[in-house]
Amino acid sequence: MKRFIVCTDSGCDLPLNVLEENGVIPLRLQYEIDGQCYTDTMLHEDCHRFYEQMRNGAVPKTSQINTQQFIDFWRPLLKENLPIVHIALGSGVSGTYRNGCLAVEALKEEAPESEILLIDSTLCSVGYGMLALKAAEMRDAGSTAQECADWLNAHKCEMNTWYTTNELKYLYRSGRVSRFGAIVGTTLNICPILNLDLEGHLIVQEKVRGLKPTIRRIHAIVGELAVNPVDSVAYVCHSDIPEKAREFGEGIRREFGFKEMRYTYIGPTIGSHCGPGLMAVFFWGKPRTMKGYKAAE
Repeated sequence: MKRFIVCTDSGCDLPLNVLEENGVIPLRLQYEIDGQCYTDTMLHEDCHRFYEQMRNGAVPKTSQINTQQFIDFWRPLLKENLPIVHIALGSGVSGTYRNGCLAVEALKEEAPESEILLIDSTLCSVGYGMLALKAAEMRDAGSTAQECADWLNAHKCEMNTWYTTNELKYLYRSGRVSRFGAIVGTTLNICPILNLDLEGHLIVQEKVRGLKPTIRRIHAIVGELAVNPVDSVAYVCHSDIPEKAREFGEGIRREFGFKEMRYTYIGPTIGSHCGPGLMAVFFWGKPRTMKGYKAAE
């Protein structure tokens, strides 16, 4: 018998069937293109269509989950009379977590016996999806909701994520790089290497000329930071470049011996800001720091 409910939102970028198989309930996020509102289906074929629209000039708009949306999502779940562990998109990149805290307070007034443990993942995309899968694993192993929440808060800093892309115009559009930086970077074939600091802020850590040298650099970083890869599952997610992403991931798997490498799409929540062409690797490893990874001298 399960002892608590695990939920997250569709920005975790895990396929819907993976969440269903693990008993994780997603709050579906919405986005807008050309005045039309869409709901994230968490299906890869719809992600492909989303990026094709961006390639054709569409500029999607996203909005964070508001307090009422959290309330409407959690209220039916509370009828099961079980605690809820909800893993949220990191507060360093969105106000979603803060809105969730307000919703917890509102539901506590409505139902004082309710227990909702909201986790600020400090992560984006599959990073907090992997935390949700860990929560499901702990639930099925007999942990209590509080034990699970305590573990996630203590170990979320060990989730490492490293991103790169050679499509800088989308990072410029989202404010991650300057207009000058995008022009120069595109001209010189500069690829940024990004990660998240301990609070979940997305940081450009290094800039490398050429995609192949960038991938070699990420390999070196993974080699330094991964812990017991032979016993670990890692993820590669991408914004509609499946062949490049698989080549990227299989290279990492062969070199470091990860038990398994899984692949998924970056969904509309992050994809609206990064655009097509980005890929990232996620793995358990040494703790992230406030300033992120220090580049090799």
